[in-house]
Amino acid sequence: MLAASGLAAAGLALTGSRATAAEAPVAKTAYGKVRGTADGTVKIFKGVPYGASTAGANRFLPPKPPMPWRDVREAAALGSRAPQTDATGFMEEEVVALDRTQQSEDCLRLNIWTTGLADGRKRPVMLWCHGGGFTGGSGGNVRYDGTMLAKKHDVVLVTINHRLNAFGFLYLGKLGGEKYADSGNVGMLDIVAALNWVKENIAEFGGDPGNVTIFGQSGGGSKVTTAMAMPQAQGRFHRVIAESGVLLKAITPDEGSDIAARILKQLDIAPGAVDRLQQVPFQKIIAALGPMGPSGRFGPVLDGRNLISGNGPFDPVAPSLSANVPLILGSTLTEVTFLNTTPLDPIDDATLRADIKRTLKVDDATTEKLVALYKKDFPQADNVRLYQILASDNWLTANVALTAERKAMLGRAPAYVYHFEKPTPVRGGKLGVPHTLEVSYVFDNLDGATDDIITGKGQDRYPLADKMSRAWTQFARTGDPNVSGLPQWRPYSASDRAVMVFDDRCELQVDPRAEARKAILELHMAQGQVSRA
Repeated sequence: MLAASGLAAAGLALTGSRATAAEAPVAKTAYGKVRGTADGTVKIFKGVPYGASTAGANRFLPPKPPMPWRDVREAAALGSRAPQTDATGFMEEEVVALDRTQQSEDCLRLNIWTTGLADGRKRPVMLWCHGGGFTGGSGGNVRYDGTMLAKKHDVVLVTINHRLNAFGFLYLGKLGGEKYADSGNVGMLDIVAALNWVKENIAEFGGDPGNVTIFGQSGGGSKVTTAMAMPQAQGRFHRVIAESGVLLKAITPDEGSDIAARILKQLDIAPGAVDRLQQVPFQKIIAALGPMGPSGRFGPVLDGRNLISGNGPFDPVAPSLSANVPLILGSTLTEVTFLNTTPLDPIDDATLRADIKRTLKVDDATTEKLVALYKKDFPQADNVRLYQILASDNWLTANVALTAERKAMLGRAPAYVYHFEKPTPVRGGKLGVPHTLEVSYVFDNLDGATDDIITGKGQDRYPLADKMSRAWTQFARTGDPNVSGLPQWRPYSASDRAVMVFDDRCELQVDPRAEARKAILELHMAQGQVSRA
């Protein structure tokens, strides 16, 4: 557990301000000038509007451009978070890094880190989509600080806030008619609007609008893989990196309409009075989501306008719209230790089997088959670690492999797959390699305000962070992640399932744990989670 002093220190780090240069940097956007701060050679601009307020008459509708301003606008503080319920159920090592700024529907804001302003340089642009599924989070998580990527690797780093949960993904097209035809995907259209802003303005910040990488972790990975299937986003990005998150299937219009009807009922609004939703205080809508439980899930909707084919972005095939866009995607060894419901202490054989049956929704025979496969692959692992790895494969790793395979089948641009396996020593090693752990390595933020709370403090972390941050930024620059210090990283395909394992010793493996991968994938198809191509 984190010591109270550690939590207090982390809280101070979250609220403290960064030292500024003697003369704060000023940049010109299409809507007005902004004044940021500086950290050595890095210029930082926070809370820059890329869209108008989404409140009132703009609620549930596609984003509109921001209103221009005359005076120089201060851009030293994060913008408001999108309305959401504060995250619960996560490991405390993650919670201390979360943004706790105020919430507002005037939330379409972005943050920029760069070493150059209007200098004619064409630096790669990396636009980060935050985690938190499609329901929570923000671009202001302190582990997303782009200072090191900008300073060490000469890229322009952008993080964004956008609409979430019901405000970004409530499908009202059937209940409310044409006016709300896009409502199930306006959170994704916000991301498109941010990409349009980048295209129009990023040269002022030293970036190349013709070389934009969209990347994200967890929900952010799902967002960037969704963008690959959206006609409105095409041509706005040129590479994609999805960390511990992909979206195969989207929500159907019928399911989305059912969720909308449930929310209207919670708010005592008649099905034919959808416009009344635009006048309800956002806090009341957020409060109405809780009683819905799992039936109130939110995410992109297959509305025929923004998502138009198959069952979703990567089901049953990869989107042809982005066939020419290179992709990196991967997962961590024990993703599920991020969740407080995951056992961390020893469990007996009976508990192992009961947990597998409950989590994967399988019978006794399938449970025994899976236990045998994972004990063969991990002969030294105890029961609790076996469960953590198996549940993580079920959650993410199997879907990463399927997504990569479907991308590779298009035969146009490569998909590079990785598996992050360097464990954290915190909590005596019980967390293993949890969801979000690799973020600090990718951003090279091992000495950030809260990063060592999750990564530990050992010197052994630095070489891996150097390799991963160089690979990610090299990919952003060229579409190829190969850098010195790593084995040759080959693209993934059905015939050559090459996976880069990131650990103290990085290694390229071919179809690691193939039998387990096939077993989990077959289970997903049998349960209808994904379709057979």
